[in-house]
Amino acid sequence: MAPPALAQKDKKLFADLLSQYENRQLSKGRKTADQILKKYPEHGETMCMKGLILVHLGQRDEGINLVKEGMRKDLSSHICWHVWALIQKSEHKYEDALKSYIQALKFDKDNFNILRDTAVLQTQTRQFEGLVETRHNLLRLRPYNRHHWVGLAVAYQLNGNLAEAKQVLEYIEGFLRNVGSYDVEFSELLMYHVRILEDMGDFKSAVDMLESHDRAKGGSVLDRMAGTEMKARLLAKLKESNADDEQKTAWTERADAAWRWLLSQNADGYEYYKGFLTNQGIDLDNVTDENREKALEMLRGYFNVQFATAPRRLALHVAAGQEFTDLIKPYLTNALTKGIPSLFADLKPLYKDSAKRQIIEDTVEEFRANFETSSPSTGVSVEPTIYLWALYLLAQHHSYLGRHKQALEILDIAIAHTPTLPELYMTRARALKRAGDPYGAARAMNEARLLDGQDRFINTKTGKYLLRAGMVNEADTIFSKFTRGGTSAAADLEEMQAMHYLVEQGDSYRRAGKLNLALKKYYVIQKVFESFREDQYEFHQYSVRKTILNVYTEMLKWEDNVRSHPGFIHAAVATVQIWIALYDDATLGPSLQPVETTTPDVSSKKAINKAKKAARKGQPEADGANSKKATATQSEDKGLEPPRLKDDDPEGLKLVLVEDPLERADKYLTGLSELVPQNLDICFAIYDVAIRRKKYLQAVRMLMRAHSLDSEHPDLHWRIVHLRNTVSSLPESIPAPVGPVLAESIASLLPEEVSFELFNSQYLQKHSSSPMAIVAHAKVAQILKAPQDEIDSILFTVLKKPAQLDHEAAFAVLSYLKEMKSARAEDFRIACNDRFELSTLFKSDEEIAALQRSFTETGESPADGEALETVT
Repeated sequence: MAPPALAQKDKKLFADLLSQYENRQLSKGRKTADQILKKYPEHGETMCMKGLILVHLGQRDEGINLVKEGMRKDLSSHICWHVWALIQKSEHKYEDALKSYIQALKFDKDNFNILRDTAVLQTQTRQFEGLVETRHNLLRLRPYNRHHWVGLAVAYQLNGNLAEAKQVLEYIEGFLRNVGSYDVEFSELLMYHVRILEDMGDFKSAVDMLESHDRAKGGSVLDRMAGTEMKARLLAKLKESNADDEQKTAWTERADAAWRWLLSQNADGYEYYKGFLTNQGIDLDNVTDENREKALEMLRGYFNVQFATAPRRLALHVAAGQEFTDLIKPYLTNALTKGIPSLFADLKPLYKDSAKRQIIEDTVEEFRANFETSSPSTGVSVEPTIYLWALYLLAQHHSYLGRHKQALEILDIAIAHTPTLPELYMTRARALKRAGDPYGAARAMNEARLLDGQDRFINTKTGKYLLRAGMVNEADTIFSKFTRGGTSAAADLEEMQAMHYLVEQGDSYRRAGKLNLALKKYYVIQKVFESFREDQYEFHQYSVRKTILNVYTEMLKWEDNVRSHPGFIHAAVATVQIWIALYDDATLGPSLQPVETTTPDVSSKKAINKAKKAARKGQPEADGANSKKATATQSEDKGLEPPRLKDDDPEGLKLVLVEDPLERADKYLTGLSELVPQNLDICFAIYDVAIRRKKYLQAVRMLMRAHSLDSEHPDLHWRIVHLRNTVSSLPESIPAPVGPVLAESIASLLPEEVSFELFNSQYLQKHSSSPMAIVAHAKVAQILKAPQDEIDSILFTVLKKPAQLDHEAAFAVLSYLKEMKSARAEDFRIACNDRFELSTLFKSDEEIAALQRSFTETGESPADGEALETVT
């Protein structure tokens, strides 16, 4: 049935309705829509517009239902499809919104607003082929607008058509000849053009373009630093292309001049030195004996530049032997004299070379010995702070190398020397953390905080260490010192997307066995990354309009890979492991539910209901002004965004009772295997889900990928046995074509002629000193149904030589014993507690509870100290 046609007078009324909506005269628009619908109750376009207005007025459900009804009345109207697309877009359903826009274009292909929104959504959903067509249509409608030409060039680039992008840019520059002398947008356009030429491999044209538009010669490229950086990089690429020696010499000289100019502007630019040396054939990451002296000579040329430390620091990287010793002494003396706290972080990359590491240790020990014996009576006087910073550096050095006891002894001397320096307590906290004492680490970090209550970094570190010690409430007390008042620290930090907090708190809850709360935190991390994806939407149109193109295209690449962030990967793996635990043990979810000890009587229930009813009513009747204000507020524009729903499961108690934990785990992992193909944890997580979902090809594919990354990994070893054992135990063989492919793939990991026992024993012989390899050996024994005593005996071998046991591996073994409910778990805990003197990980539950209580009972409460300013 065709939609009713409006009379001429009513068409004018409908046009007024559209205008009123555009100007956000929502109350008038609603009245106008009612006026039309009174005469044409079946008019779909008016119904859709009224529904859209109702959504803006806060009546979302009623408005959406009206829009759906209006669409059913008129499916051939571009207005109906446009309205529906706006609502879908507001709900962040970008793919569905794009389909609605495309439907709208079928009925009005030249509607500029619809085309513009379609282009933005095609960029958001990465449908670049369609984007090119849409940008062509926009350009056809507005050919004299520069931004549409720029948009077309960007669309071509994103779609991989660089030649077309170059052609469009050349045309734009052709009709923009008479630009001002300081046109930022034109400068950015030229830099974007150079980047396109670079991506095409036309380095010569790119260099020529930069030189012809050089600001020093009156050109239009305003950012001279960025232009020179790009020019130097392009000249280096030209050298690598096929060219004769004369050309290469000329390009080398031009690149050398470019790098020297950059260094004259910023003599501390590490990347500039790297490019400067690379231009002379010296790879800073792989210096050889043949070019070492030349590299040092080039760096020495910048030693006398005032305030520049980069050349001296890079010289330490290049130098070796006695030359390194000669350079490190003045470098350390200067840093210790100035009291630079970050000195160890600066030197740490040098520790990859064991010889340099030993020279640094010997040099600082020599300084320490000299400073200890210096005094006015001996005629040698040294500033006390130099001695202090030497101790500080030595403590960090020993802690980093795992000599925790030695580091703590040095820190005791330093604290006795200067008990008011927060950095000493922070280093003590780090040393205790590395030694396996999270409670002592939290205490030491809190002591540092009490010395400087206004330092937000130390406050944040204290909260982080408290979370690692399982003291969540104490950590929230710390974080609340610099979060917004009127709300909890947890809620405010979630809103601020504080990744360090979300990850640490999720891990803290997980270690405490509160899987419901851990899941909630990990899912908040997922929402944070979803918001990153949504936040880019506003930039698609803005960046083209402002011609911020190079940064914009880099942002798109970053967005495509944002889920490869370590924080997201960590949360994904932890979430999957929790879902698997809930699937494997159906009693785990119910066991997390709170136990109701008392039942409220009828009178108390009535009192609660009465209070709730009073709260809902509020006081509008008592105050006429408030009532009018509430009525006025109802007509205000509340936008198209759906209101934030109240979380009806804040503690995750319902979440852990879901019936599809494996499906949820699989959904969390979607796309991660392609995004981070080199990550073993993701491979193992996908395998663990796939094997339980009986997706055997996916499971073996993940193990094959893991095998290509690290064929000797302990977690891979036992999973290979688990896969073959699972498949061979199936009641029926898997039919072709899957069966033969699966069998061949498994055989490539574990040949059929090799028995499980032989495979397991050979692995242990090869890795007899690795505690985690011994754990993998025990897990295989468990898969093969070995007696519990035998498995326990295997695990207890980590306490003997040649196993190189540290506290982290020992804790993993203890956790595995507890997971199996082994009767010998307590014996292992006691043995580790005696072995690792500094660690508190192996204390009994009562001792750990006492350590946590003592944190606040000894007067060292996190609430102590100078309060921070509250952010309002």
